Amino acid sequence: MFKGEGTSGDHHKAESTEARYWDGAVRSSDEASVMEVERRDSVKQPESRSQLRKQEEGRCQAKPFDIDKWLFVEAYSRVKANAGSVGIDRQTLEDFDRDRSNNLYKLWNRMSSGSYMPPPVRAVSIPKKSGGERILGIPTVTDRIAQMVVKLQFEPEVEPHFLPDSYGYRPGKSAIQAVGVTRKRCWRYPWMLEFDIRGLFANIPHELLLKAIDRHTANLWVKLYIRRWLTASLVHADGRTVEREKGTPQGGVISPFWRISFCITPSTDGSVGTFRP
Repeated sequence: MFKGEGTSGDHHKAESTEARYWDGAVRSSDEASVMEVERRDSVKQPESRSQLRKQEEGRCQAKPFDIDKWLFVEAYSRVKANAGSVGIDRQTLEDFDRDRSNNLYKLWNRMSSGSYMPPPVRAVSIPKKSGGERILGIPTVTDRIAQMVVKLQFEPEVEPHFLPDSYGYRPGKSAIQAVGVTRKRCWRYPWMLEFDIRGLFANIPHELLLKAIDRHTANLWVKLYIRRWLTASLVHADGRTVEREKGTPQGGVISPFWRISFCITPSTDGSVGTFRP
């Protein structure tokens, strides 16, 4: 799925990691003749993912972060399945696919190096049923994949802290399931409680959110990129660029998940953290 960039200082040669990356050795595109000789000499190729990982570890010693390439493969598959609109660069999934191997390699290389900087988010206004408008933030295709990589890493760490009755933005949970549980319980209880956190998306304090993230993970690159996404600027249709010091725009891959993480994180006195919009 990846191919090397061939940039200055990059010790990766043009690696071909399509289906062979999983089933066989990672090899450079100019190694075909060598591989043929090895086959004739019955040189056994690595067969397991763990063996491939050992090979990669030797090549990635200079990287400050060890991020599994297969997170990017899985992230790409999920983003492609979800489709979605274009970001500020107007690149579609079809455009990304034209040079998919290089695009995924570049993203892995930059995130592993700590040099990936999220691009601005395209702001789209949609009307709210209650009046006014809601601002959606549409990331680029590449940035959606990057967010999915972090989500895949971070989600298993925070998932055990959710209550069984929490259905929002969780794997294996859905709004339909929540409705089904509600229908059963309405026969047992003559009342219901409905509440909403007003202005959560627009006003959530970055400092408190980052403290909540710290409670759930010690992973440095996860925290690094979440911090960068929080402050990524919004670009409106009229060209205005808005820098953000609080809140998170709706529309990103990981933003709903870290908002929920904030809501379930207790403060130092044991209560759930609160803030004023």
